[in-house]
Amino acid sequence: MTKVIVLPGLTLNQVTDDDLDRIRTSGGADTEVVVCNFTESPDQTKQEAADADVILGIVPPELFAAAPKVKWVQSISSGVDSFMYPEFINNPVVLTSEKGLVGEHLADHGFGLLLMLTRQLASARDLGPAAWHHRPALRAQELELTGATMVIIGLGGTGRAMARRALAFGMNVVALDRDAVAPMDDVVLHVGADHLPNILALADVVSVCCPLTSETDKLINASNIAQMKAGAFLINVTRGEVVDEDDVVAALKSGHLRGAGLDVAPREPLPADSELWRLSNVVMTPHTAGASQFRAGRNMDRFIENLAKFVNNEPLEGIIDKTLGY
Repeated sequence: MTKVIVLPGLTLNQVTDDDLDRIRTSGGADTEVVVCNFTESPDQTKQEAADADVILGIVPPELFAAAPKVKWVQSISSGVDSFMYPEFINNPVVLTSEKGLVGEHLADHGFGLLLMLTRQLASARDLGPAAWHHRPALRAQELELTGATMVIIGLGGTGRAMARRALAFGMNVVALDRDAVAPMDDVVLHVGADHLPNILALADVVSVCCPLTSETDKLINASNIAQMKAGAFLINVTRGEVVDEDDVVAALKSGHLRGAGLDVAPREPLPADSELWRLSNVVMTPHTAGASQFRAGRNMDRFIENLAKFVNNEPLEGIIDKTLGY
């Protein structure tokens, strides 16, 4: 028998009867499926997890310690930094995630933030009816993206989706990845972190599309910002800790960074006393870029497909390298 625990959360807020039927069908006739809410019923969830083989959801250390038999976990988040605690990393349990499935809506959001800055949409919104009296000033600040260069840090699913949108806007696209990922038409790809300073100097827009790892923590810091072209924009829709808050604030205040569009923050929730809230050249949303009407269904589909592979000892989709963190 295969026992599956499903832990709904922010990105999987409900599990339908049809989902449960599909899970049972995929796992086989002897599959047991239990839906638990760890936040509301931690003791019950830990009791159910004691003999679980598979978990779909976010598994904090306390719950993982109560699940000694689990062999595979599929995260309901694309970033898996919350799983990177020693007990999980050093255990043979397999981790899969949504990686590769969330790029489209993250890129939609990233471009929305960029356009709020380049087309003065945020300023016009904030001015309200008075915007009509500021038309010359607004028009003087508006930029067209045609011919501008976007530097994408991380050419995974989100980076590729950002690249497609940038190309559609007539932009030049340069990308950096630590791994030898598949190339993209019309995208200049550099492999290896040593290329970062040189390509930052090309950027009119820097788009952070990488996961949070020990290598990317505070990657956008004073040293790397200094390599950027004066007047560049910064867009981040993946992980806030990739950005050094104080260094970005300083660059925004000096004008070296013309603007920043941030869906994620170095501290979440971002405290009211952060200067980022008070800078007119910053637009922020509260870590909502990950929302899509398609997201839960895509992840459930992957999980169900993976469950069939799991019971047949076949390779799973979306496997995370726990030593790298993505």
